[in-house]
Amino acid sequence: MSKVFALSLFCLCSIAALSDIRADTRPDSHAPIGVMGDHVHKKDEWMLSFRTMTMSMQGNLQGTISLSPEEIVQTQVNGFAGMPMQPANLRVVPTKMTMQMQMLGAMYAPTDRVTLMAMTSYKNIEMDHITFMGGMGTQRLGTFTTKTSGLGDTQVAALIKLGGDTGVSWHGTLGLSLPTADIEETDTILTPMNMRPTVRLPYPMQLGSGSFDLISGLTYSNHGADHRAKLGWGSQWRSVWRVEENSENYRLGDEHQLSSWVSYIVAPSVSLSGRLTYMYKGNVRGKDGQIMAPVQTADPNRHKRQRVDVGVGANWILPNENYRLGLEFAVPIWQRLSGPQMETDWGLSLGLQWSPSA
Repeated sequence: MSKVFALSLFCLCSIAALSDIRADTRPDSHAPIGVMGDHVHKKDEWMLSFRTMTMSMQGNLQGTISLSPEEIVQTQVNGFAGMPMQPANLRVVPTKMTMQMQMLGAMYAPTDRVTLMAMTSYKNIEMDHITFMGGMGTQRLGTFTTKTSGLGDTQVAALIKLGGDTGVSWHGTLGLSLPTADIEETDTILTPMNMRPTVRLPYPMQLGSGSFDLISGLTYSNHGADHRAKLGWGSQWRSVWRVEENSENYRLGDEHQLSSWVSYIVAPSVSLSGRLTYMYKGNVRGKDGQIMAPVQTADPNRHKRQRVDVGVGANWILPNENYRLGLEFAVPIWQRLSGPQMETDWGLSLGLQWSPSA
């Protein structure tokens, strides 16, 4: 993956060096492509965007300690123990998860101070598991994979310019996440008793929150008063607040993210970036009465996580100047999970933005 990313950056820089781009157009006037709602527009300007993101998770952590599947089934209590057909310990262990998401977005500024934004998504989620035989022991019975796909939740927001001068910008974000995704996804599993029922899948395999969620944030960017300056930087706080229970009597945990980045222009049309991101996600509150299994992902109390990522990326203004291509690759350097939970391995984002006034 790192070799592919390095080759992509080299190609971008090589092609961009031949491009004739306006002196007043900065490739880093937008944040790294993994940052949402990072910039505002002038009155009557608008922009369309398409992003694709892939995230890979593999292995399990309890806190910061790695656990093997055999250690999990011997030491980790089943949150549903004591209920009918539920063993004392976990007996199904997820080993790998891949999520791919395509996002379509639009921005429009009715005034110089307010930019409106809307974004929807389509998700594909796949998770591999190991099932252990019976109610105890470490004998592996078999493996299975669950899959879900469909429309994700839709976000609408207003980006409100708060201040700034030449090369400097502050804006706040206030929005709403709309429950357009399905939260009743099912698939076939392998139980410790060697049966294959079709059941409602645990929370990470559902496509959305099922609730109206509040979005808030604050973004700062600085490119200096001199448009010839090659260095830029910025920071963003962004939160999703789960303010109500959904129709299945639970709400996902609140999510908070704090990012800071620096960028450097290496060619008139290309900037490279580095980003440091802290992420927090809380436990599920309440529970879906139809989600019950001896697997950690079904337990509402095993979803809290904290993570610090380092990302490297590039922005490229394409030769006709109305299109902007962004690429970012991120890996965790620290994560603490209330688990066991699967640990994140890497994430890759690629996006294309188009604006007639770019």
